[in-house]
Amino acid sequence: MALLLSLETSSTVCSVALHRDAQLLGISELQIEKSHSSHITVMINQLIENCGYELKQIDAVAVSGGPGSYTGLRIGSATAKGICYALDKPLISVSTLHSLALQVIQVTPDPEQYYFCPMLDARRMEVYTCVVDNKLNETLPVEPIVLDADRFSAELQAKPVIFFGSGAGKFKQFQEANPRALFIDTIVPSAKPVGELALQKYNQQLFEDVAYYEPFYLKDVYITGSTKQA
Repeated sequence: MALLLSLETSSTVCSVALHRDAQLLGISELQIEKSHSSHITVMINQLIENCGYELKQIDAVAVSGGPGSYTGLRIGSATAKGICYALDKPLISVSTLHSLALQVIQVTPDPEQYYFCPMLDARRMEVYTCVVDNKLNETLPVEPIVLDADRFSAELQAKPVIFFGSGAGKFKQFQEANPRALFIDTIVPSAKPVGELALQKYNQQLFEDVAYYEPFYLKDVYITGSTKQA
């Protein structure tokens, strides 16, 4: 039986979960912007203690690997790698978009009748997205796209599509009159589905190289210098 610690820091949500195989033992979440670096280690230690374990007893650490917030992904990755390196435990990376989709698939009646489109806001009219079926098979691969009225026309013709995530509201304006376009505005990233997907990888021994692992940023990060005069 695997004891998995899962971290989700790809957005403003800082989420930590502990699973014993498929059973959720506990979860701790904060929806406070810029709280990750100051709270995540405390959340981890308190959660594990509250569940009756010690950190050294975990079998692996899973992390939401992106795409998402550059800073958030860096914090989650660094925390997960530090624990894995210190305790000599394997590291598992899970797609942020797939973990979002899993939340919706699990609560959708007859999910095979739909496509699922998680969207993460990427400024202006751009989102990070993909389209998956109820088995998380990608019909549209993960990519950054600029939204317009013609996006996802092929998928919407094939099946009704459920859109959700922080970027979905930007697409809703184009599809409000389309009965095949369904929108959910309550789905946020969580460590719970990260742990559920990580169990599959753990059982298949699909681990990351702790020394060289980097999150899936999807796009290059541009850092500009200060414009203030010296």
